[in-house]
Amino acid sequence: MKFTILTLAILGIFSCNSTKNMQPDDSDNPMTENPANDSNQLSYLALGDSYTIGEGVSDAGRYPVQLVDRLNKETNKEWAMPKVIAQTGWTVDELEKGINRADVEGNTYDLVTLLIGVNNQYRGYPISKFEEEFENILLRAIRFAGVNSNHVIVVSIPDWGVTPFANQSGRDKGKIADEIDAYNRIKAKICEKHDVKYIDITQDYRAVGAQPEMLAEDGLHPSAKMYERWTQKLFDEVKTVY
Repeated sequence: MKFTILTLAILGIFSCNSTKNMQPDDSDNPMTENPANDSNQLSYLALGDSYTIGEGVSDAGRYPVQLVDRLNKETNKEWAMPKVIAQTGWTVDELEKGINRADVEGNTYDLVTLLIGVNNQYRGYPISKFEEEFENILLRAIRFAGVNSNHVIVVSIPDWGVTPFANQSGRDKGKIADEIDAYNRIKAKICEKHDVKYIDITQDYRAVGAQPEMLAEDGLHPSAKMYERWTQKLFDEVKTVY
């Protein structure tokens, strides 16, 4: 039986086995080097899934790298390359396992970002499960920030329902939007509870995310140009703290 292009896309893009994925314990990749002990540079830990790893874009196009580049060019602080623990297809519990494998427990970072949840929604997991797991991983992120919630930023889940991939999937785009809104409300509520900054990129993504220049070649993930818009929001927040 022949696989359709859509079937291959689902297996490749939402799978944890993409060749673009970053293994969190890959010490040969400069993106995964741990800068936490370099006293001359500020350190940044980026936690997430395909949106953090930058599926379909170059290393330089990923928003954690774009953010550090902006900070180094436009502030008087020096930042090390980010430590990224993220992989395409990861749900919250899989991110937890990835953090465990990365052997970073006990390290502290000057900045921690967290963008997770789209794969919980995509797989249809109970939202109550997400609420519990997200709070647990947020508390872990706060610990990585030296128990300083002011140094943690949570990014909302973008609505993949606006993409060409969603159009081809046959899934109900209205249902996708409603579910992502529900997930994001939970994230915002938990962030407020723990005094963590929550950045909404979802509405802007809905407005421009389907434009060809905002898409990677797979028709699902953001392009580097789309990540620039997320980077701007993050930069505006981080520069007020440092």
